[in-house]
Amino acid sequence: MLSERQLEVVLAVVYDYIQTGEPVGSRTLSKKYLTGRSAATIRNEMSDLEELGYLVQPHTSAGRIPTSRAYRLYVDTILQRRRVPHPEAERWIADLREQRRDVEGALAYISQLLTRVTQYVSVAALAPFQEIRLLRVDFLRMDSTHALAIVVVEGGLVHHKMISFPCEVRQEELETLSRRINTVMAGRTWNEARNDLLQYVMNELREKEENCRAAISEMDGLLSAQPFRFYRGGAHHLLAMPDFKDLGKLHAVFSLLEEESALVELVDNCALNGTLTVTIGEENPEERMHDCSVVLATANTGGRKAILGLIGPVRMNYESSIAVLETVLEGLRDDDGSEEEQRHVY
Repeated sequence: MLSERQLEVVLAVVYDYIQTGEPVGSRTLSKKYLTGRSAATIRNEMSDLEELGYLVQPHTSAGRIPTSRAYRLYVDTILQRRRVPHPEAERWIADLREQRRDVEGALAYISQLLTRVTQYVSVAALAPFQEIRLLRVDFLRMDSTHALAIVVVEGGLVHHKMISFPCEVRQEELETLSRRINTVMAGRTWNEARNDLLQYVMNELREKEENCRAAISEMDGLLSAQPFRFYRGGAHHLLAMPDFKDLGKLHAVFSLLEEESALVELVDNCALNGTLTVTIGEENPEERMHDCSVVLATANTGGRKAILGLIGPVRMNYESSIAVLETVLEGLRDDDGSEEEQRHVY
């Protein structure tokens, strides 16, 4: 547990290092931020904080720089207080609310907006349909072995697909399956309910198991047909950052941004838990991201789950990045921002 003075020192070091990119000395802190503390007192605290793993000293004659542990403390502090909105926040929100009917167009706009304002890499994505909550499923019998599946998802969007059955099927059997699916799906996504439906077919509908399995398989195909749709921007900004002078680090990040599967893994957890997340440096399980921090958040828009994010150096301006991202989310959300986004950091 840090003392109040140690907390002040850590936060001041992180803030100054974000602004300057230079190791921070005790004299700088005493003059700029902690004017009531002497340089000698601050120097002693910095030495203790180095032993505790919050600061490191590049070489003996230099000041200190923050570790990931110090950045984590700094980010946690940011998220506990209200952020100052960007001067253009109202205009962004108004523009986005006008564009929400064209979700893909809005995400392309957001991707460019985020990178222009923050100078970091932006990521915007639409989650697959299987991550969306289903409102209702109906089957309309077309002939003895065919039926039309009608799926209504969150936001009122309707999707349909013709299903072929291996055996003859009656309308009342389709209605029984439909009722069961709607009961199991209540408040859940397709991914969450699929196994329960298959279990029900095996236990309760054995005589029609083949047909029911075919129906569920066809629905799975319909809802899984569209993977994440990504919009990226601003990767060239990394070239100008001193944090990526090492070409090996730069190549590692670029290679990840070019891999669709790696991006899916990066945003997948956020898409599932519906929270704002900040992952700092080595907290990221993807080794290529250990020199980066990632801020991700989600919003429900147009019946789809959208994931928005920023990728920058560990020395990124977290306060500004989070504030910009939250402003964009307010304009994109279906609820017009009437409910505060749930926030979580890990």
